[in-house]
Amino acid sequence: MTGRVPQPVAAAADDLLAGLAPERRELFHLRVERWWPDVREGLAAVHGTEAAARLEVRLLRAAATSYARRDEDLHRLDQARTLAPDWFQRPGMLGYAAYADRFAGTLAGVRDRLPLLEELGVTYLHLMPLLLPREGDSDGGYAVADYRRVRPDLGTTEDLRELATTLRGRGVSLVLDLVLNHVAREHPWAELARRGTPEERARYRGYFHVFGDREGPDAFERTLPEVFPDTSPGSFTWDEELDAWVWTTFNSFQWDLDWSSPEVLAEMVDVVLHLADLGVEVLRLDAVAFLWKRLGTSCQNQPEVHDLVQVLRGVTRVACPGLLLKAEAIVAPDDLVPYLGTGAHAGRVSDLAYHNSLMVQVWSMLATGDVVLATRALQRIPPAPSSTAWITYVRCHDDIGWAVSDEDAAAVGLSGHGHRSFLADWYSGAFPGSPATGLVFQEDPATGDRRTSGATAALTGLEAALARGGRPGDEDVDLAVRRVLLAHAVVLGWGGVPVLWSGDEVGQPGDPGWAGEPGHEADNRWVHRPRASEVLLAERHDPSTVAGTVFAGVRHLARTRASLPHLHAATPAQVLDPSDPGVLVVLRRHPEGDLLLLANVTGSWRPFPGERLDAAGLGGAPDALTGRVPERGGDGALWLSPYDVVWLVGSR
Repeated sequence: MTGRVPQPVAAAADDLLAGLAPERRELFHLRVERWWPDVREGLAAVHGTEAAARLEVRLLRAAATSYARRDEDLHRLDQARTLAPDWFQRPGMLGYAAYADRFAGTLAGVRDRLPLLEELGVTYLHLMPLLLPREGDSDGGYAVADYRRVRPDLGTTEDLRELATTLRGRGVSLVLDLVLNHVAREHPWAELARRGTPEERARYRGYFHVFGDREGPDAFERTLPEVFPDTSPGSFTWDEELDAWVWTTFNSFQWDLDWSSPEVLAEMVDVVLHLADLGVEVLRLDAVAFLWKRLGTSCQNQPEVHDLVQVLRGVTRVACPGLLLKAEAIVAPDDLVPYLGTGAHAGRVSDLAYHNSLMVQVWSMLATGDVVLATRALQRIPPAPSSTAWITYVRCHDDIGWAVSDEDAAAVGLSGHGHRSFLADWYSGAFPGSPATGLVFQEDPATGDRRTSGATAALTGLEAALARGGRPGDEDVDLAVRRVLLAHAVVLGWGGVPVLWSGDEVGQPGDPGWAGEPGHEADNRWVHRPRASEVLLAERHDPSTVAGTVFAGVRHLARTRASLPHLHAATPAQVLDPSDPGVLVVLRRHPEGDLLLLANVTGSWRPFPGERLDAAGLGGAPDALTGRVPERGGDGALWLSPYDVVWLVGSR
């Protein structure tokens, strides 16, 4: 299936390109020659050669339609990105994620927040689900009723296009969620499956996993994990109008799409191209791990998932190569790197993926004051393909699932279940001595596992210290601020694309009234999705305030990061064995010199041996964060103050 594209296929869309200039048509054909083999291979792996041959013509025509209508500004963007394919890997990339309404009210209001984003150096803005959801509970917008309309309270599709254009003109890439695994029960496809003509019902039932009795669901559920055991147990829902059971992995109102259907794939390709033509530059492929169902498995991380993403990426490389795909795969460490591509898929699937393990291990280190488990877990993750990048983050919109593997825990003398329980206790404040004020989310009675909700300020103890009336200069406040900045220093010093969660840049506490909003009362994740605090944002330039201290610290980290070529995503992070269990050691080897990150995750002074610095050629290296060569003690060691981080930069 590799090699040149057969001429009949390559020419199948020529009629759609007839109005374009000859050089524009030639460019399309060159892209087809380069990228279409990826589409053909992916289709054949999923559907077989014969069915793939029929489907690829349909997808090629969709790509040509998008290419022909693409704005000149976006065409120029495509060309620029093709000439600089590492644009998103560069250390100047910095992300920011927010709900548009909670951040700025409307899409138009987001433009008014650009000064804040520019001060931080943001180049990547992820606005959480804003496509039209179902009414009522919509799982935070992830139950989409129409992929082509925007929530009316936020604006219109044209408002979205205008925002994307404005952001692009300011050097900021717009990122949106694309929910791939499911649609709302109210989506037209689901409506037609229930209420259409006999022909429509027959067609659209095929878009979903539908069962006339419990035999199929019972067989699958023997190996399916629970996602929302508290509020939506089980993975199948009986629908009276459908007169059948339908697969609902997440909530009863979210119907899983059947990605074995060529119609579903073709429909979603059209959606991807539509969003790209509005000016969206990154699509977050929500719940991508769940796309393929296989009896006797967890129905996650199946090989066909990567084939399908390869198809999506190949189509977009032809039509709109300025678009990136980001995998939202919150999976076990061993399953993580394949979403960036391994083996035959290396460099041919998602461009970006969330480094969930790094986030979990940052919080684990801060709770325990110990880096041994984190070192073991992070050392075992294979390097990402050099053409891709991790999304690194301290917090996001979702809960934290304590994804610590039993194998990693056992290797350092811990119980996996026991450590996960400890973390859930620590971050809910139930463990003696914990300063955290998070909330338990979705306890699974079968396994005892619990997840955690809470803003960064809540999990670091800053929220509790402020609630007691603490101010800058108070020990509890200062230590909490240092924990906030340490977490960000590790994430920004890792490489990839670090993403700040809205409010964290000013140390904003959680929303105490989260349960008072209709539709939120059963989902405590809304505690860490507060509306932007105008008071704290107004204080961000005042160094006498907590907001000002945190903002200055985060901005300094971002600006320093942008100046360091060592933090290009193609340079892998190597986690080295610690000399002290309280100090994380991360080395990046770059042609211009090495960068050594040292992070003291404890509340006491900790040493790093001078002989290790000298052996690495970094004995006199300056700390990029202070601009000074750190002083060494009488024992020759570099001593790190509580929750201190240094980025030692050498030269060749």
